[in-house]
Amino acid sequence: MRDDETLPQTPTGTLSSATPTASGTDAPAAPAGPAAWLLRLVTVGLVLTALNLRPAITSLGALLEEVRDGLHMSGSVAGVLTSVPPLCFAIFGVMAPRLARRFGPGAVVCAGMVAITAGLVIRPLIGGTAGFLAASALALMGIAVSNVLMPVIVKRWFPDRVGSMTGLYSMALALGTALAAAVTVPMTEAMGGSWKAGLGIWAVLAAVAILPWIPLVRDRRAASGQPSAQQAQAPELRITRSRTAWALACFFGLQATAAYITMGWMPQIFRDAGVSAGTAGILLAVTMAMGVPLAFVIPRVAARMRNQGPIVVFLGSCGLIGYAGLFLAPSGGAWAWAVLLGIANCAFPLALTMISMRSRSGAGVVRLSAFAQSCGYLISIPGPLLVGVLYQHSGGWGLPIGLMAALMVPQMVVGTLAGRDRTIEDEC
Repeated sequence: MRDDETLPQTPTGTLSSATPTASGTDAPAAPAGPAAWLLRLVTVGLVLTALNLRPAITSLGALLEEVRDGLHMSGSVAGVLTSVPPLCFAIFGVMAPRLARRFGPGAVVCAGMVAITAGLVIRPLIGGTAGFLAASALALMGIAVSNVLMPVIVKRWFPDRVGSMTGLYSMALALGTALAAAVTVPMTEAMGGSWKAGLGIWAVLAAVAILPWIPLVRDRRAASGQPSAQQAQAPELRITRSRTAWALACFFGLQATAAYITMGWMPQIFRDAGVSAGTAGILLAVTMAMGVPLAFVIPRVAARMRNQGPIVVFLGSCGLIGYAGLFLAPSGGAWAWAVLLGIANCAFPLALTMISMRSRSGAGVVRLSAFAQSCGYLISIPGPLLVGVLYQHSGGWGLPIGLMAALMVPQMVVGTLAGRDRTIEDEC
C-alpha cells in the first residue's frame, strides 16, 4: 500500500481494479469514457458525502446552550446527548458491511444521505428531549453507515490512489465540520434567533449529497462493485485474532472520544471562560478548519511511511499542549489552543488511512473498517457523558480537562502499535 501512490493511473485501469470484466482481464480501451465519467461521479459523491458527516453534530455543539434551555435539559442529559453520536455509530456501523453486500456500497451511502436529510428536517420540529434524540439518531444512522463505507469505496474505486482520495474526503469532512461550527450561530441570528432554524438549515446540504449516488443505485453493477477473483476466493478473516485490528479499534475509539468531547463541549468551555457565543463558535470552527489542509496532507504522508507511529505521537503531543492551555488560560490563549486541538483532531484521517493500509484486499478493508469503527465508537461513548457529569458536579472545567489530557496518553500508545507495518491477513 505504501507504493500505491506511485502506480500508473488510467480511468480504464482504475475501473478494472474495482469492477473487473467477466473474463477477469482488464477492460478494453472502449469503456475508457464511461469509466472516467463514473470515477468523476464517485469523486463528487465522496466529497459531498464527507461534507455531511459532521454538521449534524457540530451545529448542535454551537447551539448546545440554546438547545438545553429550549428543551429544559440538565448537564447530565446534555452529556447523554453528546454521547448519542458514537453510540449510533457503533450500533449502526456494524450493519454497514452486510448492507453493502446486499445492496452495494453506493446504494447504502445514498440511503444514508436520505436518512441524514430526514433526521435534520424532523429534529427541530419535534418537541421534547425524547423526540429530539430519536430524530438525531436517524441522522446519525445515515452518518454511521457512510463512515464505515468511505474507506471501502476508496479502496474499491481508487486502489492506486488510497492516500490522495482518503485525504480528499477527509479534507471535505473537516471543511463541513468547520463550516457548521462557524456559520451556525450567525445563520441562527440571521433567521430570527431560533435554534430550530439554525439546526434544520443543514438538511439542504444533505439533500444535495443524495444526487450523485442515484445513478450508481440505478446501475447495480456499478453500485455493488463486483469483487475481484482474489477477493472472492479470500478466506474468511477472524479479525478478532488480529492485535493490529484491536490496536486500531482502540486508537479509533480514543481519537473519537477526544473529537466528540471537543465538538460537543469546547464552545461551552470558552463561553464559561467569558468568550461570547459567536466567538466560541468561531474558535470551534478554527479547530475543525485545521483539519482541512492537514486532512489532505496527513494521509498522503502516512501512505508513504512504513510506520505511522511518529505521526501519532506528534498529533498527541499537540493535544496535550492544547489541553494544558485550556486548563491554565482558556480565554487568554484561546486561539492557540483551538489550533493545537485542531491539529490533534487530525488523528481521524490518519486512522482512516491506516484502515486502508492494514489490509491487502477490499474484503479485508470492509471487515477492518466495520470492526475498528464500531468497536472504536463503543469505546468513545462514555467520554462525552463523563465530561458532562464531571462538569455538573464539580462546577468547573478542571476535572473534565484533566480527563481529556489523560486519555491522550493511551491514544498515543495504541496508535503507535496500530501504525506498525503489518496487515490483518498476516495476523489472522
